[in-house]
Amino acid sequence: MYLCGMIKAEDLQGKRIAVLLSGGVDSAVVVHQLAQMGLHPDCFYIKIGPEEEEAWDCSSEEDLEMTTAVAAKYACRLEVVDCHREYWNEVTRYTMEKVRAGLTPNPDVMCNRLIKFGAFHEKRGHDYDLIATGHYAQTEVIDGRKWLTTSSDPVKDQTDFLAQIYDWQLQKALFPIGHMMKEEVRQIAERERLVNARRKDSQGICFLGKINYNDYLRRYLGEQPGDVLELETGRRIGQHRGLWFHTIGQRKGLGFGGGPWFVVKKDIEHNILYVSNGYDPETAYADTFFIHDLHLLTAAPETERITFKIRHTPEYHHGTLRPMGDGIYEVHSQEKIHGVAPGQFCVIYDGNHHRCYGSGEITVKQ
Repeated sequence: MYLCGMIKAEDLQGKRIAVLLSGGVDSAVVVHQLAQMGLHPDCFYIKIGPEEEEAWDCSSEEDLEMTTAVAAKYACRLEVVDCHREYWNEVTRYTMEKVRAGLTPNPDVMCNRLIKFGAFHEKRGHDYDLIATGHYAQTEVIDGRKWLTTSSDPVKDQTDFLAQIYDWQLQKALFPIGHMMKEEVRQIAERERLVNARRKDSQGICFLGKINYNDYLRRYLGEQPGDVLELETGRRIGQHRGLWFHTIGQRKGLGFGGGPWFVVKKDIEHNILYVSNGYDPETAYADTFFIHDLHLLTAAPETERITFKIRHTPEYHHGTLRPMGDGIYEVHSQEKIHGVAPGQFCVIYDGNHHRCYGSGEITVKQ
């Protein structure tokens, strides 16, 4: 009997299962799905956030009220696990170091590796056989090995956020709604009258909530004004307040006259932001780039031909992955891609974008 996609109900009987509840509808439906199997998992709410708790604490009363109600509905024990310090030491520091270096990091990717399947495991997860989350992803055993595979919902698929977890973490991962479409999850929540059935999905970095990302950066990095130059002519367009407030490919929010302008390059050494003019400048595109620190989940790709993503979108790009030595890989895309930014993760899939091999960080140059 299959109640959770590829997951057999009988395979979960007798397993010690921890569910990470966020306060959102997805993880709430996870508890419902497991309850349908006759299981009563223990539920956990992870308290995370940056360094200064009073002003920037992410564990809102509403989140905790929602998780408490869901756990009580299914007679599950709920425990709050404080990973606040670990989040600052690991994820926030990682984010600040990357943006200070002019890169484009993804904190949510590292949150999965270091907090949800990392710090939580060290504190409580080691007592459990499986850790269940509301991610839109699946796992599948192929030729005796467990793989991270894509969700049935291409819009909500979150394998890109999970592609940096370790193999041992994948072995314990359970994604009970990964085979569902988001609409189906909402329908189940409505039918079961879950308290958060109509709650909006969270947007942006997991702990920020309504906090503006630039305000977050300004709090920790301050401002460092510098020149904005047109790449093609060297003409001064204006001034920026800090390279970390801008990303490669950015068009909105630049505030310069005579536009539109696209951010195409950063000169960290001289604190210069380069832009190009036009609605679709050629300098905003690339078909070849390089990645380093390629992290593999289960096994390496069997062939050079792959599909990949460089940001959280439903679309996959077709291309090739070639080793260049010294841990550097060349990624060549069949079509030019907008906004390839150093620091982003390039997530590697098989040719049918089913199995996720892992991901590597886009580097400035070979």
